[in-house]
This record gives sequence, C-alpha cells and structure tokens, in this order.
Amino acid sequence: MSKIFQRTVLTGLLLGLLATLAPAACAQTRDGNILPVTEAYKLGADAGTPGTLKLHWTIAPDYYLYRGRMKFTAGPGVTLGAAQLPPGEKHDDPYLGPVETYHHGVDASLPYTVAPGTTRLQLSVQYQGCHEVEPKICYPPHTEHLDLPLPAAATAAPSPAAGNALGNALQQLGGTQSAPLPPEQAFRFTAVAPDPQHLLLRWTMPKDYYVYRNHIALRLKDADGLKLAAPAWPAGGVVHQDAQLGTVTVYFDNLELPVAIEGATAGRRQLTLEASFLGCQDGGVCYPLITRDVTVDLQSGAVANGVTVPGTPVATGAADVATTSPAGPTPGGPIQTSLFAALLLALGGGLVLNLMPCVLPVLSIKAVGLLESGENPARRRRHALAYTAGVLASFVALGLAILALRSAGHALGWGTQLQQPLLVAALACVIFALGLSMSGVVQFGASLGNAGAALASRGGAAGDFFTGVLAVVVASPCTAPFMGGALAYAFAAPALDALLVFLVLGVGLALPFLAIAYIPVLARWLPKPGRWMETLKQVLAFPMYLTAAWLAWVLANQRGADAVGLLLVAMVLLALALWWFERSRGHGALRHALTALLALAVLAPLYLLAQLPATADAATAQQGTVPYSPAKLAELRAANTPVFVDMTADWCITCKANEHAVLDGATFRAALERTGAVYMKGDWTNEDPAITAFLQQYHSPGVPLYVVFPRGGGEGRQLPTVLTTGLVEQALEQAAR
Repeated sequence: MSKIFQRTVLTGLLLGLLATLAPAACAQTRDGNILPVTEAYKLGADAGTPGTLKLHWTIAPDYYLYRGRMKFTAGPGVTLGAAQLPPGEKHDDPYLGPVETYHHGVDASLPYTVAPGTTRLQLSVQYQGCHEVEPKICYPPHTEHLDLPLPAAATAAPSPAAGNALGNALQQLGGTQSAPLPPEQAFRFTAVAPDPQHLLLRWTMPKDYYVYRNHIALRLKDADGLKLAAPAWPAGGVVHQDAQLGTVTVYFDNLELPVAIEGATAGRRQLTLEASFLGCQDGGVCYPLITRDVTVDLQSGAVANGVTVPGTPVATGAADVATTSPAGPTPGGPIQTSLFAALLLALGGGLVLNLMPCVLPVLSIKAVGLLESGENPARRRRHALAYTAGVLASFVALGLAILALRSAGHALGWGTQLQQPLLVAALACVIFALGLSMSGVVQFGASLGNAGAALASRGGAAGDFFTGVLAVVVASPCTAPFMGGALAYAFAAPALDALLVFLVLGVGLALPFLAIAYIPVLARWLPKPGRWMETLKQVLAFPMYLTAAWLAWVLANQRGADAVGLLLVAMVLLALALWWFERSRGHGALRHALTALLALAVLAPLYLLAQLPATADAATAQQGTVPYSPAKLAELRAANTPVFVDMTADWCITCKANEHAVLDGATFRAALERTGAVYMKGDWTNEDPAITAFLQQYHSPGVPLYVVFPRGGGEGRQLPTVLTTGLVEQALEQAAR
C-alpha cells in the first residue's frame, strides 16, 4: 500500500471520527468554555456587488479555520467561480500534514453568475476549524445555507461624467448600509500653510468612508517657478483588496498629508492648490473623480476649505463655501541670535550635557579609563585627545548630514535618528555588549577604557575614539539647558557657522576630560588605581544594562511587543557570540569562524525587527490629552480656547523628566481646569511630518517643545525646554486672560 494511499485513508478515517465524536465532545466541554461553532466562527455575507459575493468570518480568540476545508456549493440558477481566499498561516498539522489556517478573521470573494429570471442568490458554505488551547478539540465540517437577495440595478451609483473610465469601473462596491452622502459631506477637504514652504492637507470623512492613496493628484495653479514635492504619506493607511484595482492602500476617517513647496515663495501671499481624488463608501458606492480648489494664505496660516471645481460631477448638494479660521501663529522670521551668542550657548550646553542621564553611563567608561592611566600624564592626554577626536568627528558628521538634508529640502531634528527602530535596537545591543565587557564576560583590548570601542575590538586610541562616538550617539535624546538656542541657530545658519556651533558643542562635551588631562591640579584629585577598580567596573555595568532596558522600552512604543522579543533574541545571540569569542582566544581558525557565524546570526532578528509596522500614536491613548493636528489646533483657536501644546517623544529624556516633574502632576491638571485650557500632545517617537513642520515653525531643533496659545488669538508663547510648575502655571494664567 503506497504512502499516499495510506495518508488518504488515515485522513478519511480521522475526519469521519471527528464528524462522529466532535458534537459529543463539544457538549461535554461546554463548561470548559468551548463555543458553539456559529459563535466561534461568525459568518457574514455581502451580496451588494453584482457578480461578487463577499464573505467574512470573525474568528474568536484561540480558534482557527482551515483554508483547505472551505467549500462552496451553488444553489438553483447560480454558477460559482473560483473562490478568492488570502494566503493563510502555514502549519504542519500532525494528522493532515501541511495546512494553512486563519486566526482572528478572514475575507473571501466568490464570483458568480445567475441564470435569467433568478431573483435570489442561494448557496451553501462549508468550513471547519479547531480550538487550539486546552481543551483542544476540532469541530466537524459545518455548513451554512445562504439565501440572499440579488442586488437590483436601481441601487447602482450615479454614472460619472463621460470620459471618467476609472469612475465607471469603480461605480459600485457593495450593498450600502445607509444612503450615500453628497461628496461635499462625505469628503471634507481643507489646507493650511504651517510656514510659507509647507502645506498640510486634510481629508475628513464620516465613518466607513475612505480615499485612495494612489489616486490623489495635486498641482499648483498659476504658480510659475513653484512646484510641489512628493507628499510625505503618513502611517495609518489600510491595505484593501479592491475588486477592480487589486491591492490598494486607503485612508479611513481622516488623512493629514504634508507637502513641501519647491521654489522661492518670498513675497508671495497666496497659492491656489487643485486636489483631485477618488473616494468610496465602504460596502457602498464609489464616487466619480472629485476635484477641489483651495486658496491657501501663506502668511496668516489660515485654514482654507476645498471648493468643488465647477463642472466636476457631484451626486447631490451644494459646493462647500470657502471659509477661513485662525490657525497657529506663523514663524517669527529668522532667529535673532548672533554667532558669538550661539557659540557661548553651545559651549554651555555641551558642558551641561555631561550631567544628563542619557550620557552618564558612557561617561563612566571614560572616567574609569582615566583612572586606569594612574599618574602617567602622557597616557591621560592620549585618552582625552582620542576621546575628544571621536566626539568632534561625530558632531561634524551630524552637522554635515543636517546641512545636506537641508539643502535637499528635508529636515533633521536633534535626536531624530532614534525615530529609526533599527538604530534603537542596534544601540541597545552595543550598550548591552559594553555592559558584558564591564561585567567581565568579554574584554576588548587591555583595559576598560578600550571597551568603549564596542563597535570594534580594538585597543588604545581606537577604543577611546569610539567611546567619544558612542557618547554623542547616546547624548542625542537629551536636550540640555542652553542647547536649544544653539541648535536652533545651527539649523538655520549658514553652513560654516552651523559647523562651528556643532564643533563647540563637542568641545563642551569633551571639556571635563580635557581639563583633567591637561591641568595637573585636577589630575591630582583622581584616586590611585588599585584592585578596587575591578569592583567599580562591575558595578558600573548595571547602568549600562538599565540604558539597554530603556532603549527596549522605546522600541516597544515604536513597534510593539514583537520588536522587544526580537531584540531580546538578538541580545542573547550577541551574548553567546561574545562568550564564545572570549573562550576562543589563542585557539585555531575554526573557533574564530564560529564566532563570526554567531555574530552574523545577531543580524537575523534585527532584520525581522526592521520589517515590523509602526504602532499607534501613544498620545491618543492618554486620558486628558488631545492628539496634535494642525486642523484641531486651528479649530480650538477659532473657538477662543487656550491651548498648551507639548511636543514630546519616548526617547527624549528631557521630555520624560518634565512629564514626571510637572505635566503628570495634579497641579498642572488643576491649572488646565481652572483656565479652561486644552492639553494638546504631539508624539514624535516615530516620524510625523506635521510635528516636524510645527517644530520648524518655532525654529526648534527637536523635542521637547512647549508652546502656550492664548485665548482670543495672538502668537503662542514658547516655554523653556526644562519646565517648572510655577512657570507653566504662570503661562496658563496669562493665556486665559
């Protein structure tokens, strides 16, 4: 008997046994929370699209459906085509072999034709699934009989204008749950200019309405010398399987779309923008191509509502009337700071940066390295100079990157590299490796000072240089006092002036170690080297582990629990590679090859981590806050409401310190209630072009940024980066007058 025949017989016997025993098993385990089959798999059907039946299963937690066990049988007068099912999760079933399963839910499309005179769509749908946790049980194949009315021709959408072929193809998507709205009510379109070089476009839609991402066309009218850059598409698009267009991305509820203007807008007050787009009602009609014109004021920041272009086909209703309402203040022009003042701020900011919690763990490495140099002045100077070279090289590289992006029309803020989850994960692994070195698991070079290399197992000056590089990388989430003004100047200044500011920031960060190396009086304050230093090194490993844990928390807010799991796997592989590296010293090439292989294995979970989608904005889940959007800010200001705007990020240590000390306290909440102010929060943990535009508007190099907008209009008041309760209360009281 062949193996194929044996498997076929075994499968048939198994399914027959399941069909016989499963009902009794379900009855016996009702107390064990096994659901009835129709509750475990809720089937919904939508016959609104002529020629296509849409089916949806809502699958309860801990249950799954077999893809290969779905069968569809036509009723009288109905001919079914091949069912369109998405790929399932591949699984090796102990009895059925390789299978595909669905969890949570699944959609299927079933094409059909009907014979003349057929008025009902009748068919049978069979499916089978299992409960995957204790008590584990599989249901017998279950069949549901559907008897649905066929869609009438009268329910089709209004025909679009002649020549609109795509509108004809998209006329009808499915059975409507309610009458379609006029396009002016279904798709409200506004535009605002946060500054003269940027537009922010917003589509606002009722529930179950959406617009297509790839069918939005934008152009400037009568604007010689100006053009629009590629839009910065936000996260939040939904992948949708369209019957005519295939796989597309759509936006439900609202879409905020930042677009940069290329070309000089100086002296120009207004621009006219034409926006064309396609939209649909989910399960209902699709609208013909909609075209709206808006005239945007580049100086006042007023919000302009879209007006339907004359001649554009509409369903019913009148065109929107253009209106304006006050938005946020426009930029106050160039920063009034001299180069000399900016350099003084940069020097002070770099010095204070040494005291910030994000930098202290790395500085402990450098401090112990200086201690190990003992009474040898030459060694101390070599340590300090190599470290300073790493710091200055990193600041220059950062300055050059900012200048390059600025010349290309892009923006880069202080700390924005930590918006990249892959960099956050890599930095966590580097910090973790440093901690292992300080704990004695592995040694890079002859001393702890050389462990700062962590990026390469080098000793001497290379280790000190990379310690300086690492200090700049981990310093980026912090904004120390004095730094804000210096960085704001650098982000807007000419190229040479900007590089000078970044160099002086580096000098400030490295200055304490240069002073210890070159001032004998300070060097004499250092304690004598001894055996106690080994204990100190091991103790200082724990701040490194805490830093890695903080980076893992940042990663969780960016990409969720899956990202943290992958990071932990990468750290375990890294620890294994370093442990084996230490054991392999002095052995043959084979052991070193295994070390390299283990190190390469660390890249696999990091690659998977980089593919994870962004999580939802954390600010939306916080009680008592309103998520930032330019349109919402304009709406609140038009209603004469004071607004406290907080631009923050999970990787910003200064932001978290302010929240703990001031913004999360009862005093701040009481001040908001007393003044009637709204607390609006923008989360810059992930990239957000709207927040970037707001930061640029206030010449802020990054977060935190706090702006209090007064009642009755007027410019917002920008607060310092380090808050106090008294300062915030005073600002809110003044804004409420």
